[in-house]
Amino acid sequence: MTLRKFIKARPYLFWYVRDLDKLSEEAVVESVLNYGDFDDVKKLISILGIKKTTRIFRKQTHPRRKRVNYYPEIVHYFKHYFHAHA
Repeated sequence: MTLRKFIKARPYLFWYVRDLDKLSEEAVVESVLNYGDFDDVKKLISILGIKKTTRIFRKQTHPRRKRVNYYPEIVHYFKHYFHAHA
């Protein structure tokens, strides 16, 4: 499955976007980790790979960033998850 097919099969994760074709990988990772269930997360990781998904997440949640769009509990969980699995 490609990332575009994944996005189109899950429009409920991207409710805030009019044109799903213009979503970046970073936006997809953020939405899936924030709003998806664990099956969505596993599918995303199978498409992008654990290393790329981890890299995107860590860049988005870096302490020097002024704004982080993840819920605090999501950041906490996935920091531990990616530390153990990536």
